[in-house]
Amino acid sequence: MGWTDFTRRQYARRAMRYASDLTDREWGLISPCLPGPRRLGRPRSTDFREVVNALLYIATTGCQWRMMPRDFPPFTTVQSYFYKWRATGLWGRINHHLVMEVRELEGREASPSAGVIDSQSVKTTESGGVSGYDAGKKIKGRKRHIVVDTLGLMVASWFTAPTFRIATARLPSSKPFSSASRG
Repeated sequence: MGWTDFTRRQYARRAMRYASDLTDREWGLISPCLPGPRRLGRPRSTDFREVVNALLYIATTGCQWRMMPRDFPPFTTVQSYFYKWRATGLWGRINHHLVMEVRELEGREASPSAGVIDSQSVKTTESGGVSGYDAGKKIKGRKRHIVVDTLGLMVASWFTAPTFRIATARLPSSKPFSSASRG
């Protein structure tokens, strides 16, 4: 499908502050997945939409935390939410929610019944996470694995040492295609 006047208007980002900012429609898709207000303690003063916009800005531009523009929340706040959401699995839940939405829009069952696994060895620095040596590719680093469904949507991803053999592996989750976490 090519670009039409309608799709150009739909995906235009000129009026936005940054091209990486979420549109109202995009925000409406992921905001239900974010944590609600806490019952106890001081009310939250940080706007989650601005935090997500800041994270998308960093992911798009590749800038360092400290180099984030000043119209976003403080980098320490954004960084704190990123690490907290990563630890709680929020990004995986958002991805799962979006994959199911797209599958339903395409007239498919929400949960995929088949997937394709692929892996790639990538160079890394010495610090952080598992690493090793992939003799076949002559790379010292990690292996990243992804699972995509029949529409090409990413269903799961994880990192291992390069010595890990995908042919003999089990997926990290017992039910990677489950729709049980939809909500």
